[in-house]
Amino acid sequence: MIDQDSCSHIKAIKKVVVGKNRVCEECIKIQGNWVHLRTCQTCGQTLCCDSSTHKHMTKHYHETQHPVIASAEKGERWLWCYPDEKFVDY
Repeated sequence: MIDQDSCSHIKAIKKVVVGKNRVCEECIKIQGNWVHLRTCQTCGQTLCCDSSTHKHMTKHYHETQHPVIASAEKGERWLWCYPDEKFVDY
């Protein structure tokens, strides 16, 4: 499933988790808007991307150090590792 050239964080992902509600949980709280959604592979929280005003997923990474996210957008199948700056399709 995952490319063998991936970093150890991505290789540790056994099953990709993608949020089912298709909303940024933090934007909902503040009545904000988002562009794209990402799901944390450590805790399963779905938040907005860096193209969104509040960049909640990157803030989540800095607060928690959860390393890997997946796109939660329909038709997209990729992972990103923040500490290793690795991108892989799955």
